[in-house]
Amino acid sequence: MKKWGEIALGIATSIGGFLDVGSIATSAQAGARYGFQLLWAVGIGTLCLIFLTEMSGRLAAVSRHTVADAVRERFGARVFVFILVGVGISSLLVLGAEIGGTCLALQLATGISFQWWAIPVALLVWIFLWYTTFGVIDNGIALLSLITVAFVVAIVRLHPPVMELAAALVPRMPSGDHAQAGYLAVSILGASLTPYLFYFYSSGAVEDKWDKTYVGVNRVVSAIGMSFGGLIAGAVLIVAALVYGPRGITVNDYSQTGMMLAPLGKWGFPLFVASLFIACFGSALEVALTFAYFVAQGLGWNWGENLRPRQAARFAMTYTGAVVIGTILVLIGTDPLKLTNVSMVLSAATLPLLVVPFLFIMNDKHYMKEHTNGWITNGVVVLVTLLAFVLAVISLPLEILGS
Repeated sequence: MKKWGEIALGIATSIGGFLDVGSIATSAQAGARYGFQLLWAVGIGTLCLIFLTEMSGRLAAVSRHTVADAVRERFGARVFVFILVGVGISSLLVLGAEIGGTCLALQLATGISFQWWAIPVALLVWIFLWYTTFGVIDNGIALLSLITVAFVVAIVRLHPPVMELAAALVPRMPSGDHAQAGYLAVSILGASLTPYLFYFYSSGAVEDKWDKTYVGVNRVVSAIGMSFGGLIAGAVLIVAALVYGPRGITVNDYSQTGMMLAPLGKWGFPLFVASLFIACFGSALEVALTFAYFVAQGLGWNWGENLRPRQAARFAMTYTGAVVIGTILVLIGTDPLKLTNVSMVLSAATLPLLVVPFLFIMNDKHYMKEHTNGWITNGVVVLVTLLAFVLAVISLPLEILGS
């Protein structure tokens, strides 16, 4: 039964990967501007993430290596440092966006500007990381995140056209402004496929002492957990299309997102605020923790959220420093929506830095024995990674020039 209890890891990781500030912002913008037409990006992101998280869990179970540890061992220090710079910068920007999203939830609830909440939120994130264990963060996020099912309930209330939803799962760009549509599509993919997810998942599997007997459980955990996240992310886009579209509202500011759950009546606003707070706060914990995992594992330091800070001092100092940097991004007044979009696009652009060496490891029998990747897994991951990278490289400069 303990093995099947690990499904909480999959759900917790999926909330960090899907319903966070990035997913809420990008899905709300896409739904409001293009209706259901970019729903395919959520579907593709979900499918690829199922494969990637399954791979990272399988690596941990079979080889007892985390992704960062295996990459450092297999490719050496120079390659690892190159990946550290690219993925590290992207992760710190995402952390800033998550802290900002948590602050925005408090702004919506109180009317007090989000910047005033930056330091209290940062302290709360740090206290959780410093004093709790991996199990508390893992299971706590999974339990509290169930409130986000409110977006699915809103869909039931709104009765969307099923055939149109099915048609929107076929990849195609909306007519009109292709640069903006591409930018939002890659933002959605970046919100789904942020590299920190795979580090968090594999590190969590090692912390929970997975072995080869978890290979089958891992497939179920990955599929259910990531599908749960994908369902909620898709629900955000659909609700935004049905609520904002008929009113001609395009989401240009986070303050406009508060009415998204209006179909739920008087409970709509508090449920949205609670969902935003829980999703972003949980993601901030995951990103800060995973950044510390990545650095400590790659540099050979002692690491583990289940260890006391004095037993892994450099690991604890790393996530402390990450929280400080993320908080500074909020305090200096960076536009939260722009920071979110840019960080999501950069996540997609840096995805190959992780995925390419990761695929080499997953096809290496030295690490994976008889559990190497099949051609379907390799094909799906390569195609989606390439799509996200190309869209990021093309759309980011066009969006900057257009702005």
